[in-house]
Amino acid sequence: MSTATMTSKGQITIPAVVRTALGVEAGDRVEFVQVEPGRFELVAATQSVTALKGLVRKPASPVTIAAMHDAIAAHGAKAK
Repeated sequence: MSTATMTSKGQITIPAVVRTALGVEAGDRVEFVQVEPGRFELVAATQSVTALKGLVRKPASPVTIAAMHDAIAAHGAKAK
């Protein structure tokens, strides 16, 4: 288990083994996510754009601009 000490300014240095495991470097962002009261997870918030590849599937058939406008108009009319 790795530990760190907080400075009087509230800063900590993330231990090298943790930085390596998270894949973070100087300038990268991290998030602190509360998983339960008094317990947080440190999550790397910086990913390359290539990590997003395959996240959204291509539609089965292309959608035209006109079809998009029609769908927006139809759903917008229902919302009112």
